[in-house]
Amino acid sequence: MRKVLFISAAGLLATVCAKAQVIATFSIKQHQQYVAEPVCIDLDPLTKDADSTLQLVEVSKGKRTPVPFQIEKRYHRFLWWMMQPTNKEGVFELQKRRADMPDGSGQDKIGIKDENGTLLVTDAGKKVLQYNYATMYPPQGVDTVFKRSGFIHPLWSPDGNVMTRINAPDHYHHFGLWNPWTEVSFRGKIVDFWNLVKKEGTVRFAKFISKDEGAVFGGFKALQEHVVLNDPAGEKVAMNEEWDVRVYNIGDKKWLWDFTSVLNCATTDTVFLKEYRYGGFGYRATEQWNDDNSKVLTSENKTRKDADASTARWCMLDGAINNGHSGILFMSFPANYNYPEPMRVWPEKMNGRGDVFFSFSPTRNKDWTLTPGKDHVLKYRMLVYEGTITAEEAEKNWQAFANGPEIKIVKKN
Repeated sequence: MRKVLFISAAGLLATVCAKAQVIATFSIKQHQQYVAEPVCIDLDPLTKDADSTLQLVEVSKGKRTPVPFQIEKRYHRFLWWMMQPTNKEGVFELQKRRADMPDGSGQDKIGIKDENGTLLVTDAGKKVLQYNYATMYPPQGVDTVFKRSGFIHPLWSPDGNVMTRINAPDHYHHFGLWNPWTEVSFRGKIVDFWNLVKKEGTVRFAKFISKDEGAVFGGFKALQEHVVLNDPAGEKVAMNEEWDVRVYNIGDKKWLWDFTSVLNCATTDTVFLKEYRYGGFGYRATEQWNDDNSKVLTSENKTRKDADASTARWCMLDGAINNGHSGILFMSFPANYNYPEPMRVWPEKMNGRGDVFFSFSPTRNKDWTLTPGKDHVLKYRMLVYEGTITAEEAEKNWQAFANGPEIKIVKKN
């Protein structure tokens, strides 16, 4: 967990740049070196100055260099910027911006485009991922029971390779990256929100809570409803779920993005997510991957031969695609339910060729009770890359996600 130390003005160590008033100094120490890492600080205790009057600079060897930053406005204002892979430690100043200094927005940004029932997230104009909020129907001739909204597809690699698959003929209910639950007890009845063919339940997009774009991150928060379809009294919403999807601006021919799911009961009834091998955050990989051209490796050194039903901090999957090689590192947060989380990993020769599916499944070996009036949170981080990465690189990225940097804040009166 990120460590934050707040020090009084008497401990101020930073020097003030000529003609720039320093509001606060931040000393950042990363847990891991050579990993791009987002940094977030609560801005309201530091200053009440308007966002447009602020500037962030990095102090190094007597020089002050403007740093792209972004201010997120929620119940507080939060200041975000990126620690670069080359910097294990850094000193930054929050200043009142001089008229001759850039505004810190940066030229390249994580942008969003809302069009035709989809929300597209881009990095400097390159496609990263698409959230489908309009109902998407299966291919012509396939039962429309397989229609759905509220999922991510495509997820692209930095070179533009499509990493996800939907409506595969072997599993029409697979939707790229999605988060339904398979065996759910609601009001004394078992409901399957995963296998749409049963016509018991589904997940639907309800509304956007927020959308963000900027120099540091871009993404959205969306409300999704887990709907019971076979209730005699009519459709009922059993669970509400907030998706928080956030793509960071890290460059280096990689995407880094967070997926947070906040589940809560939609009624005063307790919901029981029952033990089952499927359920939770799932990924159906590109149809180009098979046993011969792709691999799986977990934090516990498990491969596709023995990863299924094991537990792990992270799992990487990569393989040949479009005359290249792309991959995804899935990382689980230590506060998640039933951490380290069990996984569902399709075995070799799946569908006769070795199709690839992966899921963190916290209810694989244990029930999860959702109590009314409480939020139940699952957090994941993905690193999408070209080529392949080593187990050491994967562990460094997970350590950065799990622990965050150590932050020392020195405020000036």
